[in-house]
Amino acid sequence: MTDLSQLTSSAYSQALEVIASVEPRIAEATRQELADQRSSLKLIASENYASPAVLLTMGTWFSDKYAEGTVGHRFYAGCQNVDTVESLAAEHARELFGAPYAYVQPHSGIDANLVAFWSILAHRIETPALERLSAKNVNELTEEDWESLRHEFGNQRLLGMSLDSGGHLTHGFRPNISGKMFHQQQYGTDPETGLLDYDVVRAKAKEFKPLVLVAGYSAYPRRVNFAKMREIADEVGATLMVDMAHFAGLVAGKVFTGEENPVPYAHLTTSTTHKSLRGPRGGLVLAQEEYAPSVDRGCPMVLGGPLSHVMAAKAVAFAEARQSGFQTYAQAIADNAKSLADGFLTRGANLVTGGTDNHLVLLDVSSFGLTGRQAESALLDAGIVTNRNSVPNDANGAWYTSGVRLGTPALTTRGFGHDEFDNVAELIVQVLSNTQPGTTKAGGPSKASYTLADGVADKVKDASAEMLDKHPLYPGLELS
Repeated sequence: MTDLSQLTSSAYSQALEVIASVEPRIAEATRQELADQRSSLKLIASENYASPAVLLTMGTWFSDKYAEGTVGHRFYAGCQNVDTVESLAAEHARELFGAPYAYVQPHSGIDANLVAFWSILAHRIETPALERLSAKNVNELTEEDWESLRHEFGNQRLLGMSLDSGGHLTHGFRPNISGKMFHQQQYGTDPETGLLDYDVVRAKAKEFKPLVLVAGYSAYPRRVNFAKMREIADEVGATLMVDMAHFAGLVAGKVFTGEENPVPYAHLTTSTTHKSLRGPRGGLVLAQEEYAPSVDRGCPMVLGGPLSHVMAAKAVAFAEARQSGFQTYAQAIADNAKSLADGFLTRGANLVTGGTDNHLVLLDVSSFGLTGRQAESALLDAGIVTNRNSVPNDANGAWYTSGVRLGTPALTTRGFGHDEFDNVAELIVQVLSNTQPGTTKAGGPSKASYTLADGVADKVKDASAEMLDKHPLYPGLELS
């Protein structure tokens, strides 16, 4: 009998042959991407490696289907198989997270957040506002009536975590649509510790009285007490929305339980389906029952037609995450992040909040005399893939930044453990210690250019290769 690795190799080799018959440059770029990922230390906290089963699921004729609407209520005929796919994905998501309701159509995390925001507005504002206008039939409302409703929608208040404290662009950052939809304010972290201060969040909420309180993060290296966040939301009459895109795998894997699990406490919980969940690129909304009818209107309220092939891949990924081995993997993510953080601290590096207890580490590179952009670029030269990120009260702003964000989900998937992550910290410190900022044409200090000492990149790549060879990516997958 042919083993699974042989089947996988055959499937991808033949697929690339078909692609090459039409556009060989795409086939070659695909081959090169696998080679690049195999030969680099991927530490981007928002990336992972999906299983071959998840990846193969996306390459099917489900891509050819239009399926606007919801299960059993489509605007197109012939969607019975899409109904099966979406139902299975939602069932697995509900069981995986213990949620009353799951909506698996969002194409991304941002889309999931938009669905949640508009669902809150529709649930909390649209119906009451229309009831006030109920003297007329909805179809008879005048432009003045609708303008009044639009004004009410566009003047609601949202309180979210600031970007430089670890929040996300979609949590009310002014240039993002969330910062334009809402009258928004932000809460930060303690200036000394970098930690959330719930009393400060409570005081801010009582003063601002938001309709929506957003919790969750993309660059906060600690856990959050969602029971306290729900208490604050209830005290001011707000809807609690939690964005768990980054740590959904730690929730699914039972690393975050009790008051650190947002699902029982949030009115709506949004997520991506990749990152620590290790699924396809996509989004997810979990909701309490009273919000389900509003969320179900995500398409056409916010979304275009659902991507049926991606929903199928979500179902496969959720099924994988329901297997017992996923909990072992999720715990390893957190353990490895601690090992990485300890590795930095023993070498004198500066970490925001002084460590981590989730999946990510935020390294303040200003102690090396570098900006985040310089550090990110120098590390990439040495085969270490990271992303620059703001730190609290960042003097370099959101473009150049003073930090580098590092995550453990991807290398944990490859089998890295404590010793390897300690070595990774050593290699990163070695690169940054041997990088000097450049100068501008005017002779001043540059925030972008840099010089990496001769030989360092090759030395680090060689050391990385030894670790990577011991933990191959997609072992057994060989492309002919």
